[in-house]
Amino acid sequence: MLIKRDILEAIKRGDIDLQFRRWSRATVKPGGTLKTAVGILNIGEINELSENEVELKDAKRAGFADLEDFRQWLATMKPGYLCKIELSYAGEDPLIALRERRDLSMEELAEVDSKLDAMDKRAPAPWTTRTLELIAQHPGRLASELADMADKDKAKFKADVAKLKALGLTISFDQGYRLSPRGATVFGTRLI
Repeated sequence: MLIKRDILEAIKRGDIDLQFRRWSRATVKPGGTLKTAVGILNIGEINELSENEVELKDAKRAGFADLEDFRQWLATMKPGYLCKIELSYAGEDPLIALRERRDLSMEELAEVDSKLDAMDKRAPAPWTTRTLELIAQHPGRLASELADMADKDKAKFKADVAKLKALGLTISFDQGYRLSPRGATVFGTRLI
């Protein structure tokens, strides 16, 4: 479920607590969470409804000025069933705090090394150190270019980087990646 940055900021402030979507298939579930650019959102109730059932108070809770503003937005959406989704800000993404940590204990380094070694062993060939190296040497470079340097197709390369990101080692941007402070520390120890 994609949400524009200004809406995310309003959800974080508590100014917005609803969103509407037209879905052919739901992309979030009640009681779940959603990782976003501003942190983690809690997903509350999700209710299917018709356009005529949308009330002014709910349109305003979703950030619309009035029902006409809502209807204009709705007219631009793809076909599907209309849902009202309750959202609330749950807090910062713990991965952000993790990736910003530069000072790791020997035990933490050993744990990350063990996970990287396990990833390498499960793959046809070791890839973790080389991928970290490419990102370190070419921050912000297009994924397709890094994939070529790694001799992988783009989708496989991006999937590998996502595994490193889950350990707090990389940061993804609209274009390219860079090592996180944690990733730089781990990469430095793997070169020794």
